Amino acid sequence: MALAFYGKDPDNPGNNCPAVFRDPETGDFLFQGATVTDPEVLAWVNEKSPILDSESVVRLPARMIEIIMEACRDGLQRTPGDV
Repeated sequence: MALAFYGKDPDNPGNNCPAVFRDPETGDFLFQGATVTDPEVLAWVNEKSPILDSESVVRLPARMIEIIMEACRDGLQRTPGDV
């Protein structure tokens, strides 16, 4: 599987996650980030959109908005199936 990599948090001192990826075949987004474990946050999210056992909630810092937007804009230029 070849994913399109858009970038990592430029302010992360370990030069690792969070990061943004996109599947060029489906257009799906993949977000790597800190797993949310705060019970209050998870309860609020679960109330709005139930969290399945196969799902998790991750947090990406707001400073990554440009990386996320780049991945979104790129998706507008491609149709699913384009590689």
